[in-house]
Amino acid sequence: MSISAADVKSLREKTGVGMMDCKSALEECKGDFEKAIELLRKKGIAVAKKRAEKTASQGTVASYIHMNGKIGVLVEINCETDFVAKSDNFREFVKDIGMHIAASNPSWLSREDVPPAALEKEKEILKEQTLKEGKPEKVAEKIVEGRIKKFYSENCLLEQPFVKNTDLSIEQCLNELIGKTGEKCEIRRFARFQLGEKA
Repeated sequence: MSISAADVKSLREKTGVGMMDCKSALEECKGDFEKAIELLRKKGIAVAKKRAEKTASQGTVASYIHMNGKIGVLVEINCETDFVAKSDNFREFVKDIGMHIAASNPSWLSREDVPPAALEKEKEILKEQTLKEGKPEKVAEKIVEGRIKKFYSENCLLEQPFVKNTDLSIEQCLNELIGKTGEKCEIRRFARFQLGEKA
């Protein structure tokens, strides 16, 4: 089956992946656009796993200012080389993450960063709520487990739905960046400031 240059260009614009990779994904998926996107996503995750042991010591610390100086974000995102740090894909990702943090106000980077005391307190609150709803103790435990996942997705940056595309989590967007650049990339840390808030 012949794949048109317009289709390849359209897939490249949607995913940011190189022309040859887009063409081969469309060929492999017999022209099915959605399947090609899914295939490229899976390849991005595979690249991410392969690069996990590498050291990401390059990158950038960037700022994002929102609402005429009412909210400010500082974020450090790392990659393996200065070349990737200066690429359009990387810079766009950094800007998007700054904007996302400003909008979504995550408390932590990942679930591993949630202090045990904060997690236990949340579990207690959720259990109390669940029991007040009249659920039996055994069922309440399972419900709390499900609600803790929601707690992570609301409060941990990597698990939050990306504000520009809520079908993807920030971690999935990061894996897509790794797939596009072929390098280990990671969000190292961030800080969000809001005018007038207490420290």
